[in-house]
Amino acid sequence: MEKVVLVTGASAGIGKATALELIRAGHIVYGAARRVPRMDDIRDAGGHALAMDVRRPEDLERAVAAVVEEQGRIDVLVNNAGTVLHGAAEDIPIDRARDQFEVNVFAPARLTQLVLPYMREQGSGTIVNVSSIGGEIALPLGCWYYASKHALEAYSDSLRMEVEPFGIDVVIIQPGIIKTEFEDRTAQDLREISGATAYGQMAEAMARRAETQLGESTQGSDPGLVATTIRQAVDAGKPETRYPVGWTADQLLELNRTLPDREFDKLMMNATK
Repeated sequence: MEKVVLVTGASAGIGKATALELIRAGHIVYGAARRVPRMDDIRDAGGHALAMDVRRPEDLERAVAAVVEEQGRIDVLVNNAGTVLHGAAEDIPIDRARDQFEVNVFAPARLTQLVLPYMREQGSGTIVNVSSIGGEIALPLGCWYYASKHALEAYSDSLRMEVEPFGIDVVIIQPGIIKTEFEDRTAQDLREISGATAYGQMAEAMARRAETQLGESTQGSDPGLVATTIRQAVDAGKPETRYPVGWTADQLLELNRTLPDREFDKLMMNATK
């Protein structure tokens, strides 16, 4: 069945792959992002491109209004836009931590508030929140990113129970390591924020590891794999509540759920050296 879909963060990576995958599946897709020219291929494939900075509430309102005005409904919201920040908890300025939550938690929450009245009225809908394996686990030097994804998952769990009586599903996507530009600033952030602090040795080791392991030719899954999973959730009659997907996702989540905390900590610290 054809559905009207809004995908945020659609100018690159998982968001772009998801928009294109859903268009191929026969859905009416609106991609939203700040970099509108980078969504030309979504337009060329038959989709729509909307300018949106998720930090600007007026952009969120304008985007949802445009979709509803043109299509008369909205069936699926894919909250994919996100940002990541690396550095020691002691070193990261709190204003940058707030921005992490603004993009990764409050923007998806506000978009959800905007689409829910339409979904409730039509008695159906799907909210897809793109989290991370970092919604359940945490590594050093990424505290605010992991905190934001933990918050998004708790928000989603509560939301799921609230909207189920209205025929609305809430789905959490938990990507593992995916080959996108999302982590391009990891090494730079680590060195700028914590390179000259008490955590400098740890930050430098992780920065070097990021440079060697997050490149396009190294380990990681293609964003198309995540897009396929999102499409399966969108098309499912009754989707799962969580979809781990991509390189290391199932393994790391299983280790986190079964190992004692200190054993998991030791494993993660050894992996980041």
